[in-house]
This record gives sequence, structure tokens and C-alpha cells, in this order.
Amino acid sequence: MGVHDWTRVDDGLFHAFHLGWIIELCRALNAGTLPPSYFAMAEQSIRGPIPDVLTLRLSSVKDQPSGASTAVAVATAPPRARVVSTFEGSVYARKADRVTIRHRHGQIVAVIEIVSPGNKGSNTEFRAFVEKVSNLIQQGVHVLVIDLFPPTKRDPQGIHNAIWNEVADEDYSPPDNQPLTVAAYSAGAIRTAYVEPFGVGDELPVMPLFLEPELYVPVALEETYRTSWGAFPAALKGLLESSEETFP
Repeated sequence: MGVHDWTRVDDGLFHAFHLGWIIELCRALNAGTLPPSYFAMAEQSIRGPIPDVLTLRLSSVKDQPSGASTAVAVATAPPRARVVSTFEGSVYARKADRVTIRHRHGQIVAVIEIVSPGNKGSNTEFRAFVEKVSNLIQQGVHVLVIDLFPPTKRDPQGIHNAIWNEVADEDYSPPDNQPLTVAAYSAGAIRTAYVEPFGVGDELPVMPLFLEPELYVPVALEETYRTSWGAFPAALKGLLESSEETFP
């Protein structure tokens, strides 16, 4: 099916779709993608702005291999991405930044963020989003960022460039014909970004969601996107499937 051009409709319609997609991602993760000691929850409050999907590990589960059958070791099957960047920060910086974030149901190990127009709506909101993601990475929380919107004046080289500048002070520019981005961040001692650019009409890739620096599960973004689209109101689908520019 491929990704729709969400710039054609107002923010409220994307927000409605975005909520359904969050639920489908949680369902897919909890239906066997995650190992038994992990689970995903939607929009739980942690320090800073609220993330879309949390991956948690039960604090009470001890002595159970974190790499149960559903998780994949990086050494065995490295995640595939067209752009892979690494950064090893200073030892002292890691000690200062490594703050364990906990939830009453377990320890947070990963976050999925779906970028919304509001995240880029003002300098304040944009900086809050970028700082939230970069802070999570610096604190050892793995992050998967999904951005279905093209670069704006606030992120002229895309959302990944803004985030990676905070983490590693390195530049990235998306291809001209593939301005949208998904990026998976492994928040280990050597921080690693797995980046896949794509465009409107392209299918979403399968991306790694890290549970540990060397352990991840594959997230079927296209499959969950399709399921969410299937449940989207038919009257609203027409606004995105029409060949004419339409803003409700």
C-alpha cells in the first residue's frame, strides 16, 4: 500500500490515525514480537513529554534470559538499514547521563515515537521533542522514531539529523526523493543509529527495536500501518486517496 501524503490533511486527521497506529503497534509487540518478560504500553507518563509506545521489562522477572526466542542478537543478524552511524561518547559523560527511568509496572527499556505535525509546529515544541529523544538515548533508553512528514524549516535535513546532532554532532541529509525517515537508536556505550529514508507511496521498512544494545526485535511497521488504515473511516480515506489537494 505504501505511506500516504499526510501533509494534505489537517493535523487532527493524522492525530486520529496516529492513535490507532499506536494501539496496533502495542498489539503486535505484545502478541509475540516481544520476549515474555517484556511488554508494550501506550502513552504512559515518564519524565519529560509523553512518548507514544513504551517497551517495559518486568522488574520482578529475574534470571530469565532477555534474549528469549523472539529477540534477535545483533552479532547473529545485524539490523539492515541503508545508513548506520555509531558514536562512542566519553566515559564520564555516560556516567553522568545514565539515569534509570522506571515505571510502576517495570523498567523502561525502549520507546517508539511517531512524529506528529505538532512536534514541528513551533521552535519550542520541536526542541522539546528533539531533547526528549536525545536525553532518552543518553540515559540508555533505546528509541525508534517514525517521521511521516517531510523536513520543515525547523528540521531542514530531517528529524534524524536534529536528533543525531544532539547525540553525536554528526550531520545527515535524506535523499531528495525520499525525505521521510524512520530511525532506530541503540543506546549502548557505543550509540548506533539505523536509518531508513523513504518517500510517499513507499512501503514502510521492518525496523529493529532494541531491548539491549546487542539485542532487538523486528517491528513490522508496514503491517501495523495497513491494519490501522483498514480501520480508518472510509470518508476520511478519500481525502488522502484523492488525486486532488484537499484540506478539510
